[in-house]
Amino acid sequence: MRPNIVSEASVTTRISQWWEGIPFITSAVVAICAAIYLVCLLVGYDSFAEICFLPPAILSQFQVYRIYTSVLFHGSFLHVFFNMLALVPLGSELERIMGSVRLLYTTLLLALSNAVIHLLIALLVAHNPFHPYTFLMNECAIGFSGILFSMIVIETSLSGVHSRSVFGLFNVPAKWYPWILLLVFQLLLTNISFLGHLSGILSGFAYTYGLFNLFIPGTSFFSGIETSTWLSACVRRPKFILCSGGNSSGYIPTYSSSNSTSGWGSGSATTNLWSHLSSLMPQRDTSSQNVQSTDSTQDTRFPGRGRTLSAPRSETAATDSNLQTRLLDNAGSNGVNSGGERPAVVNNVTEPISSPQQQQALVVSEEDIQKLVAMGFDKTQVEVALAAADGDLDVAVEILMTQQG
Repeated sequence: MRPNIVSEASVTTRISQWWEGIPFITSAVVAICAAIYLVCLLVGYDSFAEICFLPPAILSQFQVYRIYTSVLFHGSFLHVFFNMLALVPLGSELERIMGSVRLLYTTLLLALSNAVIHLLIALLVAHNPFHPYTFLMNECAIGFSGILFSMIVIETSLSGVHSRSVFGLFNVPAKWYPWILLLVFQLLLTNISFLGHLSGILSGFAYTYGLFNLFIPGTSFFSGIETSTWLSACVRRPKFILCSGGNSSGYIPTYSSSNSTSGWGSGSATTNLWSHLSSLMPQRDTSSQNVQSTDSTQDTRFPGRGRTLSAPRSETAATDSNLQTRLLDNAGSNGVNSGGERPAVVNNVTEPISSPQQQQALVVSEEDIQKLVAMGFDKTQVEVALAAADGDLDVAVEILMTQQG
């Protein structure tokens, strides 16, 4: 009996550690969806026609609450289990990059945009002058999968990978990955809302191409929410991730420019919107000119560990021991003066740089510092880690993660 007790304790500990590693909003959504399903199961509630996404009820009776209730309810155990199983890695990755409050706002925005696209397509199909189809208007859809498809599009664009594996069976180009999933689910599973998943994909591409920039607040908006008293209990939790730590350069992962992040919208956001309407998919350009230009003009769309599709891969990371050694060696020479204090930087003005190459390295270093600070790391530790990593962003992230571990 003793080995069984040890084994059970080990499994419980592992589950507890796994759950504690899931960020705040992602774990909250999983808990809410699971709790709603359990309550419905215990009380025998199955009147999903009252809460599902039903276009006639929203348009004629203005039951807009269905936009969000349909997302939280699920029809079966497998339905909620696989949706939440897919949400954990997707939501965790995006929340660590965006922050908890920003991910919550993005999720609500994606649910609303999915509903609008769903309604528009259903109306167009039902009232087209050639051959009207009304079955989409009478479709009653529930589940979180529409938002999951939006997250898949955003995370795929953010990761910068060239290919994705479909259930470990075969690889497909990254830009076709959400479309392949849509086709596979539609062919293999029954009672699937094709329009709900399609709306999620279209909404995800609209988000990544900056079409929602007019509806996305700046960093100061999210920082104001994080510093409010009514949210202080949540912010103090270890799983809660701040959006940018008050850093005004914590850009949201869209095609927005740095000037468009200071408010609800600007002319640059509108110009950016029209400039990307002609593009249907993210483009990759592996030419040597583009590779060389990334050093001077880095893309600020995706903060954190994300790499744009045209960015070159970094060199192989060193081992943990080498990283620690380099960190200790560079901490005394690059980041700290003889008095034990870090040189102050006032209004981003530093000492003159002797050569253009050093000026370019300083600009790149400042951008890397802003990106890592936006991920929630301390600025002082970020500067030391970048110095130890010789400016390599991926190696610096590993150093910071090693320090936190």
